[in-house]
Amino acid sequence: MGKAKEKLQYIDGLKGIGALMVYLCHFVFAFYYAAYTLLPEHVNTRTGVEILIGKTPLNFFYNGNGAVCLFLVFSGFVLCLSYFQTRDRSRLKTSAFKRYFRLMPVILAVNILISILMSFGLYRNNEVATLTKSIPWFQGFNQFEPSLFGMLYESLFGCFIRGSNDYNGVLWTIPYLFWGALLIYLAEYLVGENRLRYITYAVMILVSLKTDIYFAGIFLGFVLCDFFSTQEKLVRLYRRFQLIPLLVFLLGFYLTSYPSIGTELPGTIYRFLPAAYTVIYHIAGAFFLTAGVLGCNWLQRFFSGKVFLYLGKMSYSLYLLHFPVIAVFSCWFFLKFVGRIGYGLTVGLDFVLTTLLVLILSALSNRYLEPAGVWMEKCIEKWLNRKRV
Repeated sequence: MGKAKEKLQYIDGLKGIGALMVYLCHFVFAFYYAAYTLLPEHVNTRTGVEILIGKTPLNFFYNGNGAVCLFLVFSGFVLCLSYFQTRDRSRLKTSAFKRYFRLMPVILAVNILISILMSFGLYRNNEVATLTKSIPWFQGFNQFEPSLFGMLYESLFGCFIRGSNDYNGVLWTIPYLFWGALLIYLAEYLVGENRLRYITYAVMILVSLKTDIYFAGIFLGFVLCDFFSTQEKLVRLYRRFQLIPLLVFLLGFYLTSYPSIGTELPGTIYRFLPAAYTVIYHIAGAFFLTAGVLGCNWLQRFFSGKVFLYLGKMSYSLYLLHFPVIAVFSCWFFLKFVGRIGYGLTVGLDFVLTTLLVLILSALSNRYLEPAGVWMEKCIEKWLNRKRV
């Protein structure tokens, strides 16, 4: 009989922050593109303050690539937490079978909504991109005639197999959350009790660095889960001096906040880092940031705050829903009021209203759509249990 499953609330809080960062990234890229490119020709303020912000750690809060890496590390940590706490290998097979049904229902529902919005011509990002100087990034999304077959293919198969994301741009990460999870379950099933399993983990990470580097994020989260669940003496030693995990957390924050544009940044705190390794910085940063929280009690209490837990609870829906809200509502509001009250005030009000709308829709999705995935998971679990009997 395994131990009862421990709920690490602060990991949910961190997931909520990751989803919020992705939302902030896309809103900022749509209306203040210079905060990403760091180029004067994309500036939309009188002082060019968005470029100054983009060269400081403040860009952490809208660093989309860093947020994705955080999301992958957190997910890798959570995926096998139940196994390490119970040592029940049957959970791994059940979890592998249920994974698709956990992810698919909300993807399908959101893509149906997006297809309807596109059919009525409500995507206004093409017009807005010209005014906000975000043509290279914002203009091209969803500028095609939607089709039922294309939408269903992307929702049911394409986004899982090869990251198809024509309808919803954020779906490019789904193969990492799906195939990465299956690889983790397989590795744990085969070598989870082996003393030399860390060699297998190292091989997985090295292969991902050579093939698709984002898989390294979910594998590193998995390694953290194994280490903090099984190496009790080393974990106690790591946590004894709280300054050490705090410094690890700050190192992670620094690396994760490296500007996603990946250019040389002389005169900034990033001048020591060669620009060619941006994704590696973000993945390493996500790893250290998570390791820091896992070792520091007061960081755990901080990220277990009610606001973070609320965001974490609906992080998956928030991740999937925010972009169509930006491309439809935010763009409509901007076009309606920018000529009347000015650029800055329009974007400020737009951000407040868009955030409220995104949170409301995410809460509704979490309450009414995500349970469909839970119901499918339970059906699969009952079927597997009957088959075993």
